[in-house]
Amino acid sequence: MKVLQISLMLSLSIFVSACNGDSSSKPIASAPSESETPSQGSSESFKPYSYNDRAFPDDNIWNADISQAPVDPDSETYINSLGRNGTLHADFGTVWEGTKLGIPVNVVYGNQPKVPVVFTYAEHSDKGPYPIPPKALIQHGQNSTGDRHLSVVDVDNGLLYEIYRAFPDGKGGWRGDSGAIFDLKTNKQRPDNFTSADAAGLPIFPGLVRYDEVVVQGEIRHALRVTANRTRKAYVFPATHQASTLTSTSLPPMGARLRLKASFDISSYPHHVQIILKALKKYGMFIADNGVSWQITGDFNMDWDDQELSTLRSVPGSAFEVIKLPPLKYTPW
Repeated sequence: MKVLQISLMLSLSIFVSACNGDSSSKPIASAPSESETPSQGSSESFKPYSYNDRAFPDDNIWNADISQAPVDPDSETYINSLGRNGTLHADFGTVWEGTKLGIPVNVVYGNQPKVPVVFTYAEHSDKGPYPIPPKALIQHGQNSTGDRHLSVVDVDNGLLYEIYRAFPDGKGGWRGDSGAIFDLKTNKQRPDNFTSADAAGLPIFPGLVRYDEVVVQGEIRHALRVTANRTRKAYVFPATHQASTLTSTSLPPMGARLRLKASFDISSYPHHVQIILKALKKYGMFIADNGVSWQITGDFNMDWDDQELSTLRSVPGSAFEVIKLPPLKYTPW
């Protein structure tokens, strides 16, 4: 199986295991527009996977152009609950007060040895083994005490392995609260009511603002991931799980998709920030977890310009709208 090219610009943000082989990559056509009821895409869809490309087939909901999608009737209510006077900000970059910002991506190949993983919520997790390299990079650093997301991409097989609260067990294996495996070549998703390494049951890696996309390729061609301070005890496609006890209809469900308004002027922002904002106008962002409102997730890379990224803080919550929600679903507990 051929090895696919990894951009050299990623070297500071990923752990790459040794490999040999040829490289190839081909461009992907523009994503189709999303209808009022989102399409899951063909379950039979399949494509060769390249790390330098976006995840999933073109007809996947993550890759849908939602710039013309209708606005939800309750959009203003949801924006108010998120905080219309709050501002967008980057939960990624370089290092702040000794903490590595963002979620690093560990890139491995098909020959990476797999290790056992024990999950607290095993009934809702994809059991191991997982191809985790010995010195895998963890969100916010090896000694962090927070969410400790672990993301591993097997580029040979196009598989994504993610763990929430990942800790080495001291015996060569790992333990975590929950974990999931996603096939980046197809549209298969988690079963309803199943979580993942993210509260909404979504994959994390496909929604990251990645340095290689913004700086190297100059374009983001997929939806992003965002957190919300409060969400409803409900979820909408493509989310498969909720993580709240609140039932107020003023709160957005997990999986709600937000879009930067077409009228918002981005011309004064730095070039790389404009790339992020253009993606938010065309592809939007999914509410994937509870946390600080308006916090978008990206990868850790020491080449990010933190000062440049800080200009995102002048984008107000009022500049966003929620596109029409699919039917609500509820986890039965």
